[in-house]
Amino acid sequence: MSRRGWTLLLVLGVVWGVPYLFIKVAVAQVSPATVVFARTAIGALLLLPFALRAGGLRPLRGHWGAVVAFAVLEIVGPWFFLSNAERTLSSSSTGLLVSTVPIAAVVVGRLVDRRPVAPLRWLGLIVALGGVAVLLGPGAAVDDPWAVVQVLLAALGYAIAPIVAERRLRDVPVMALNTAVLGLAALGYLPVVVATGWPTGLRPTGAASLLTLGVVCTALAFTLFFRLIAEVGGARSTLVAYLNPLVAVGLGAAVLGEPLTWGLLAATVLILAGSAAAARRTPAAGRAADERTPQEAPAAAG
Repeated sequence: MSRRGWTLLLVLGVVWGVPYLFIKVAVAQVSPATVVFARTAIGALLLLPFALRAGGLRPLRGHWGAVVAFAVLEIVGPWFFLSNAERTLSSSSTGLLVSTVPIAAVVVGRLVDRRPVAPLRWLGLIVALGGVAVLLGPGAAVDDPWAVVQVLLAALGYAIAPIVAERRLRDVPVMALNTAVLGLAALGYLPVVVATGWPTGLRPTGAASLLTLGVVCTALAFTLFFRLIAEVGGARSTLVAYLNPLVAVGLGAAVLGEPLTWGLLAATVLILAGSAAAARRTPAAGRAADERTPQEAPAAAG
């Protein structure tokens, strides 16, 4: 991998590791729906000029059904689940649980495409689930099972969304697709925010968190992600998924004072090791993944 590729990988690992921190700060002051609306609206507005320069949204004509499905699976559902879960779940635990996306991808691939699963990948699935059990076990840092379920549902959405992209959106330009899905998500949550009213108790920390989520963790992150894919290929770009939780756990402890327990550390090792094993491809599969279009590569953006 080139120096530029490593740089993009590390930067994106940080950029997609910090959303959990800012979500935790924001949901203490505003509703989860408001967090998603602000983030998607800011991201869509920032990406729109680039999409218009590249031909606008015309390439989406005839694909809107798939675009809506992709938006629901990649953003509308997951980002709300993550925000709502962080009302009770620590940012570090949330970021760690999101890294189970490769596990969900193995199961979904088996059910949808009847893909054969190598023994090592099954072992990885069992090990990663053991890590989730450690988080929920006696003396664990997580005491809200429903919050865990919501994060795992978000991971499931992240695993299914690339299948929709692969089958229905292969020829859609990525900038137009990202702008459209962010815009659709913002429009979907706008009536909810209007009905509940914009929060009057939003403090500077909350406003800064929402702005950072929209500018850095959404618009900039998506742009960097597709540059990373162009530089290192789709398969190697998924390495970013193993950096995100490490950043989330570190920031949660350093900035928010979240407890860094032995249980959390053990769960981190088990989930990351299991996810890495579950995501392991044969050489042929790896070459095929590198040849995929950018929007087909899984993007577990918190």
